[in-house]
Amino acid sequence: MIPLTQHHSVLSDFRTAVWRGSAVYPNEPPFHPRIAYPEYALKMTGSEANPSYEGIRECLRMLDLDGNTYGTEGWNPLKGIVRPADTVVIKPNFVLSSHSGGGDLFSIITHPSMLRAIIDYVHKALEGQGRIIIADAPQMDCNFRKLSASCRLGSIQELYSKELGFSLEVLDLRDFWLDARPGDTAAYSSRRIPLPGDPSGSVQVDLGKDSAFYGTRNWRAFYGADYCRDETQSHHHDEIHRYIIAKTVLDADVFISVPKLKVHKKVGATLNAKGLVGITTNKNCLVHYTLGTPETGGDQFPPNMLTGGEKMLVRAQRFLYDALLSKKSPLLDMLYHFIAKTYKTVVQPTHLFMKREKRMLDAGNWYGNDTAWRMISDLMHIIVYADGAGRMRETPQRRILSFIDGIVGGENDGPLAPDAVASGVVLAGLNPLAVDVAATRLMGLDINKLKWIENLLKSSKLGIRSPSEIKIISAVPEFRDMFETSDPLLAFRPHPGWKGHLEL
Repeated sequence: MIPLTQHHSVLSDFRTAVWRGSAVYPNEPPFHPRIAYPEYALKMTGSEANPSYEGIRECLRMLDLDGNTYGTEGWNPLKGIVRPADTVVIKPNFVLSSHSGGGDLFSIITHPSMLRAIIDYVHKALEGQGRIIIADAPQMDCNFRKLSASCRLGSIQELYSKELGFSLEVLDLRDFWLDARPGDTAAYSSRRIPLPGDPSGSVQVDLGKDSAFYGTRNWRAFYGADYCRDETQSHHHDEIHRYIIAKTVLDADVFISVPKLKVHKKVGATLNAKGLVGITTNKNCLVHYTLGTPETGGDQFPPNMLTGGEKMLVRAQRFLYDALLSKKSPLLDMLYHFIAKTYKTVVQPTHLFMKREKRMLDAGNWYGNDTAWRMISDLMHIIVYADGAGRMRETPQRRILSFIDGIVGGENDGPLAPDAVASGVVLAGLNPLAVDVAATRLMGLDINKLKWIENLLKSSKLGIRSPSEIKIISAVPEFRDMFETSDPLLAFRPHPGWKGHLEL
């Protein structure tokens, strides 16, 4: 057993537990375990299988947390990570409220049964004293009310309030959401509904020369999450590389990341690192890609792919974004809508358009994206080292734990419209980079092709320098040996922009 001392660091423990079981989620809220485990305080059980609860419990056992008391009422696996009176932020992947392709929503977002199990063990470690906050800043067009209803988060809050007298907090960290309507051709300003945001406010964190963006020369071509490029570039230029982070997150004593096991169009895989975009309260401080092609210093499209007519369309689209939509003016929005409708009804029938397989690669959605990996590398350093005032410190500022929801994963058109994968796995560990490396390999993806992994290993600021340092704990032999074999294991299909590049 490795004891967790008062000075426990996320950088010191590279073990990753990988459990495999049934690839189904329970449907009955509030997602009780099927078995009244000895340590389970509520003793209320469900009538259906709950692989999420079983997987999380078994991962905690495999990590040998409070191992001396396992199997007894006193087993408290998060003791030492979570302490009485702590503030614990649980960060799921709540990116969208629906699957645009009509597929399984839970191939996109963290299932609430995962959160329920984590909350039970956190509450036990808190001994009823402290705060548990579920917090995320999903994509602008996520309807958080609809998402909460789909996840039935209220049922878990009600259970804790009624049975334990404990208040679970759920926070949408965004300051607006986009109430998109059928027929909209863009994210119009009139559809943007103000939100309260993080009740504790936001904090600016400037990484300066320590940013992975430092030294990039083409910052005037940076593009973020929204139309206004001036705003993105004001946060990233020369020696300034600034992020706007939720203060609730930075004030937390413990940060528990619960991402989804799925592929990603810009960075290859959505895990702990990419999931950290949800701790930012202004997504336009996040650089997603660089305008142009590699021949011009950009990564918006692959090289030598566009015809002359397609290049003209891309330039026209960019001009309209910059001249009209970036101004967030209702009048200019109407003008853009008129132009977009005219193009669709008058110009497009003449065959002046881009085929879907090319459009899927637009916005840096391919393996040559040399921009987005820098952003998530920066966020990984921030979650470990930034204090509550946004200052970067030399030592970790909060205790971190990671659980990856791979009961149902997402492949192909990820992260927003993936095909569901009945993978039936849960991963857990105390070093988020070690868990991400293991999860990437488990999906059958080539670790060496992901620049954010390469950068974070090389920097050594996350403690780990090589995948060989990771100890995989699992009852599945091929999982234990994942770094010694070429077995594709779960063999997830990458996003089309990464196909033929990222697979083992």
